[in-house]
Amino acid sequence: MIHRFLYHNDRILPVEAVRLSPGQSGLLSGWGLFTTIRVVSGVPFAFERHWKRLLRDAQRTHCPFPFEADRVLGQVHEVLQANGVREGCARIYVIYNQPGFWRSDENLPAADLLICSAELPPHREPVRLALREHGRHAASPLAGVKVTSWLNNVWNLQEAQRAGWDEVILLNERGEVAECTAANIFCVRENRVATPPLSSGCLEGVTRSLVLEIGPQAGIPVEERILFPADLYSADEVFISSTNRNVIAVGEIGGHKAAVAPGPVTARLETAFAAYVREYVDARSAVSGRR
Repeated sequence: MIHRFLYHNDRILPVEAVRLSPGQSGLLSGWGLFTTIRVVSGVPFAFERHWKRLLRDAQRTHCPFPFEADRVLGQVHEVLQANGVREGCARIYVIYNQPGFWRSDENLPAADLLICSAELPPHREPVRLALREHGRHAASPLAGVKVTSWLNNVWNLQEAQRAGWDEVILLNERGEVAECTAANIFCVRENRVATPPLSSGCLEGVTRSLVLEIGPQAGIPVEERILFPADLYSADEVFISSTNRNVIAVGEIGGHKAAVAPGPVTARLETAFAAYVREYVDARSAVSGRR
């Protein structure tokens, strides 16, 4: 559940005072962008990477993006301070106000900026994953874009959870593994880690990108490779990655149970990732303290 105070365009308001209009045509059609940022010791972790992806997705979707990174980072900190957040997450939304016919004649900016915060969502480890065919359309020009049109994700997640699973693996139209609804997926075989390529239709997750970088530095080869469900069933280990959960072991996929979860490679990556987070947070905290 989001906290009480939000940043809306140019000021912080309590949630009940934030007004969004049906005349904001992008709001009702889902033409907008968002990203979720982990907050550690009051620091928005990997903000620069999230910002880079927002810029890229704005270009791909032709969504106006008249915002500056330093200013928005300052606004994120204002929201965290107003809500007393030291550990949790923040979310940045950009809503395109003027596409199409169904818009109003209100004096609205080209795009609305919304920033909110929340506690970290609960999760358990190891996770249990269902499978969903045709959950991703890899050939779509919007594949891999993090847009506010998020029904496919939340609907598939709710269906999986109603059936007793924690999350669900989405397969693309070719039957390849793409990702989960809110996490990227990896498998381990003979101490080598593989994750689906972006051509599978998966999101270029910030945590995914970091695992691709941190793994080799920790002596663990990590590669992008086309995967099918059988590759996951026969893997030595499987894990998922996301902003809110970092690296988490998978214990079961569609009735196929893992021999060990977390396995030794997953545990090493968890440790390496935690060390990277702490180094990042300490560096940003030191800079902030000198101001």
